[in-house]
Amino acid sequence: MTVEPEDQVAHDADDVMPEMTFDAQFYPARPKKLRPAARRRQNPLHAISAPPFAPDGRNKAYVEWLVEQSMLGDARTLARQLAGQHTMWSNPYAAPDPRAAVDRASAWFTAYPLSLITAPNQSFLGALGDDELWRCFEAVGIDAVHTGPVKLAGGIRGWDATPSIDGHFDRISMAIDPLFGTEDEFRAMCEAAGKHHGTIIDDIVPGHTGKGADFRLAELNYGDYPGIYHLVDIPPEAWHLLPEVPKGHDAVNLDPSHEQALAEAGYIIGELQRVIFYEPGVKETNWSATPPVYDHTGTLRRWVYLHYFKEGQPSINWLDPTFAGMRLVIGDALHSLLDLGSGGLRLDANGFLGVEKNASGPAWSEGHPLSQAANQLIGSMVRKVGGFTFQELNLTVDDIAETGKVGPDLSYDFVTRPAYHFALATTDTEFLRLTLRQAMAAGIDQASLVHALQNHDELTYELVHFATRHAHDRYTLGGTEYTGIDLAEYVRETLRQKITGEAGPYNAVFTQNGIASTTASVIAASLGYDDLDAIGPAEVERIKNAHLLLCMYNAWQPGVFALSGWDLVGALPLDRSQVQSLIASGDTRWLERGAYDLMGWAPDAERSASGMPRARVLYGSLPEQLADPKSFVSRLAAILKVRKRHGIFSGSLLDVPEVPTKELLVMVNRLYVGAVQVTALNFGPDKITARVQSESIPAGRVFDLSTRRKVDNVDDLGGFSVTLPPFGGLAMIVREN
Repeated sequence: MTVEPEDQVAHDADDVMPEMTFDAQFYPARPKKLRPAARRRQNPLHAISAPPFAPDGRNKAYVEWLVEQSMLGDARTLARQLAGQHTMWSNPYAAPDPRAAVDRASAWFTAYPLSLITAPNQSFLGALGDDELWRCFEAVGIDAVHTGPVKLAGGIRGWDATPSIDGHFDRISMAIDPLFGTEDEFRAMCEAAGKHHGTIIDDIVPGHTGKGADFRLAELNYGDYPGIYHLVDIPPEAWHLLPEVPKGHDAVNLDPSHEQALAEAGYIIGELQRVIFYEPGVKETNWSATPPVYDHTGTLRRWVYLHYFKEGQPSINWLDPTFAGMRLVIGDALHSLLDLGSGGLRLDANGFLGVEKNASGPAWSEGHPLSQAANQLIGSMVRKVGGFTFQELNLTVDDIAETGKVGPDLSYDFVTRPAYHFALATTDTEFLRLTLRQAMAAGIDQASLVHALQNHDELTYELVHFATRHAHDRYTLGGTEYTGIDLAEYVRETLRQKITGEAGPYNAVFTQNGIASTTASVIAASLGYDDLDAIGPAEVERIKNAHLLLCMYNAWQPGVFALSGWDLVGALPLDRSQVQSLIASGDTRWLERGAYDLMGWAPDAERSASGMPRARVLYGSLPEQLADPKSFVSRLAAILKVRKRHGIFSGSLLDVPEVPTKELLVMVNRLYVGAVQVTALNFGPDKITARVQSESIPAGRVFDLSTRRKVDNVDDLGGFSVTLPPFGGLAMIVREN
């Protein structure tokens, strides 16, 4: 992690930096923010053992049962408890506050419910609330856990629940799915986190729901429920414009001809800018039609509804006169924060909240001002009750800068994530430096970004900034000039060649979005290991060093640092034969989602409770690693200690200077207290000695923040020399003369 050559060892007191701690000196004590409290109705989804007659809109018992399950009903209950409380006005809320969010939770563990191996008879939420686990997290420096979606999802058909079709992002209730635990276990998890100075981050989905009680009540034309969705009542005289719904289905996707006919007749706005998850014969448009359905008055109706994503994910209407969709989403957010006790929320699918007819061409459905307005409402409400939000949405640099002015407090760093993998795979940081400078030029505050290693999704390399909005701009890389769209494809193709195929047969391309891989398997391919079975102790050590380099890159700059359980244990991808049925449809992401045991709870378990096969790991459990000072986790703890102690996470990025050798990356930051901090990283396999120079570096003495020993003096040109080991790095501070 750091280097200590003989000429750095100092005995003069002037060459040893005095103790400086961000925690002790730079932030005054802050009382915890007051929060109101509210409870939703205690009505978990349940099937009726002896259903009273048919699941039909004309059956009052069925309608009442659906109302009991609905999220809009829970939202109404929560809202009434909170109205008029003085605590609803205790916190500022208008502007995003990334530094308040990062100050509260700067190092995140991102969980994936299906892959965590728990102790026998222990739930996912029970495991994440385990006191010993939180002691380990605290020792590492992790102060937040993002749970991933854990509420009931899927749909309702008749009296029965149907399973999730999108990893629990098709939510149908505010109740916790029993597959993951209980509401009491969620609250206990939040209490355990608080005991160890941590925070729990939950999810809401502002863009859509599943086909649960709210959607079924909308089909029944009951109350305000149709106002939740982009749901259009097609009169019987126009039913000839609709396709027939196959027997056994509750909807059918419109093909382009039906979409066009309905648009020309004035019933729907028709084609949108793109069809996400397009698949011939399955999803050819963003609209689906229901079969004839009796509503609660006995009237037979057919509906057409919008869904940006899958057929079972009807889109929420943020500008219906009832504002029912807005009420549902805000209620879900308040339930998580004020009933369950979370401190932050991820906003999923929050870029698709506005849609408008276009006079010519497809309807306006992306980059719509309504999305920004809705995100501002959500972010403001969450801040109003003392929480924070982040968005995990792949946007251009310009769009991230714009959304950073309103709405979410933090945005996922899809800007430099593929770029630092590219730097590792090519041992050249030029593209990484280019992307960092693009972000600076657009006015992005690095402290507002979530810099992450692996999560449950693929290594995204769409590079939308270069491929879309800046497709025709000119860029230079490696002495060659590219248009933005050509540069994006060059980077993608290079990554495909370097970490998939013959170079990394254990990794796999996922559609056009990216590469399914773990961080360890990206590194293995980058280092030339094409056979995971041939990896021995020496290879593990090299993978570990490169893995720690990527941790240094993400941690020693302003913003949130995030990593997964797969990172902590050094997981490798599953063999294709282990998840053959899951990847048969092309979703290769299941290769990277192998089960892992963070705490050694079940050493003999071959699968998680959800059935995911156990992955091979290179590093071991947290207790094992914390007992070994040379382990990945122990060395990670040292990296995070430097980050936390000196407040690197809340600083500002000043410069990404040119470097004399392609393996070197230098980031110059200004800390919250005004001092200049320099991060120098070696993305190559060989030791380097190089000059660091920037107009942003003042004259003074440079100290290693890890050892507090002097590195060098800054000369009159604003430069100094640094020596870095293979895949090594230094976090340094300049003490001005």
